Amino acid sequence: MLLERRPSRRLPVPDAVSVTITTSTEQHERTIVSVTDQHLPTPTIAPADGKLGVVCVGLGAVATTFIAGVELIRRGMADPVGSLSQMGTIRLGKRTDQRAPVIKDFVPLAALDDIVFGAWDPFEDDAYVSAVKAGVLDVARHLEPIAEQLRAIQPMTAAFDPTYVRKLDGPNVKSDTSKRVLLESIRDDIRGFREQHACDRMVMVWCGSTEIYIEPSAAHMDIGAFDAAIDDDDPTISPSMLYAYAALLEGVPFANGAPSLTVDIPALRQFASDHNVPICGKDFKTGQTMVKTALAPMFKARMLAMDGWYSTNILGNRDGEVLDDPDAFKSKEHSKLGVLDTILQPDLYPELYGDIDHVVRINYYPPRGDNKEGWDNIDFHGWLGYPMQLKVNFLCRDSILAAPLCLDLALFMDLAQRAEMAGIQEWLSFYFKSPQVAPGLYPEHDLYIQQTKLKNTLRWMMGEDQITHLGVEYYADDYLPSE
Repeated sequence: MLLERRPSRRLPVPDAVSVTITTSTEQHERTIVSVTDQHLPTPTIAPADGKLGVVCVGLGAVATTFIAGVELIRRGMADPVGSLSQMGTIRLGKRTDQRAPVIKDFVPLAALDDIVFGAWDPFEDDAYVSAVKAGVLDVARHLEPIAEQLRAIQPMTAAFDPTYVRKLDGPNVKSDTSKRVLLESIRDDIRGFREQHACDRMVMVWCGSTEIYIEPSAAHMDIGAFDAAIDDDDPTISPSMLYAYAALLEGVPFANGAPSLTVDIPALRQFASDHNVPICGKDFKTGQTMVKTALAPMFKARMLAMDGWYSTNILGNRDGEVLDDPDAFKSKEHSKLGVLDTILQPDLYPELYGDIDHVVRINYYPPRGDNKEGWDNIDFHGWLGYPMQLKVNFLCRDSILAAPLCLDLALFMDLAQRAEMAGIQEWLSFYFKSPQVAPGLYPEHDLYIQQTKLKNTLRWMMGEDQITHLGVEYYADDYLPSE
């Protein structure tokens, strides 16, 4: 049964804001800056009462690191380092007001103690065994103290098809391969989990492997065509799309942590908007791309010309094995390559960025495990054409960087659901390599603009003034006409 269609609350563009600054003295009163706002009402946010079920598609390195981390943090055995929602602050009002609460104390997020975890995976290993095999966390220090809780998380049978992830296969899969049956089975799993754990709300996070590259087609254009394609077992309907659709049908927000097409198609975007369910994605922004979206704005800000950017990665975890398949790598490459064009805007600055050699490589190297290494070589030139280079060697831990993103997304997506913010949550672009945006918009990739967008959305949700960083209010007397 489809969800009842309700009026959706469309998320406003959070950086369309107003600033009005008025100064007065005995002699005169003057408005220095006035920008008309859109008079957007702040949402009414339902309280975060009861249990929040967080179900992960995939119970590999990322999901087990995420789950184990939360279990340790809520027992006071670790700090939530890397989580903006838990450790980040948000400035309110003027700098002189000195108001900067921690985000989790500012917005009504679900408490970590109220989270219940579940997962699907094609392998039968429980969360403890899977975490040990992943080799990310120290067994004695970080897994044994919570072994009982991790062993209790048994993966549900996966709607898995090796056609879409060719380097993996496993026994813990649903027996029927009909796409319609698989869809209904996932929905049954969601309902069963909700009932078993008495969840008041749920969120689904894709932590699974990258699927092969799929181009949007007629089957993806509207929900009627999409449903018909499911009934026809159309190969352009991937398992990740079935998970996303099942989540939306059950009113569960969906966050896509992989570069696969998944929920980023017109049919599911519109369905999510029509039925008041938040969606976001795609592809967690963790290692090399995080660095790229921080460095590229620097070159553009200083109008330094770029000749080439060569990026290569070596990694040896399951993600690396999957990306060893060229068709899966194409999905990842598409996600990574779009970053520079959007940030540097070569159409506006053709003489600076119109002819860049941008190369991305990923190499599967099993000895490295989850400890990924990214190399970047940037060739650029400055005044009078003199060449320079910047080289970055980033030795990072892939799942350690991804785990806090999973936590933030689960909490923020639940917040968006309680605020009735439907459809694409562009304010969460901060977490993704290839952010979803409304049709006709280019995605914002600049890490700092993304963070401003996120924090301004939280301010808007709570009825606080936007922060524009204009700053003229601090110098009002200097801007007044002299007598």
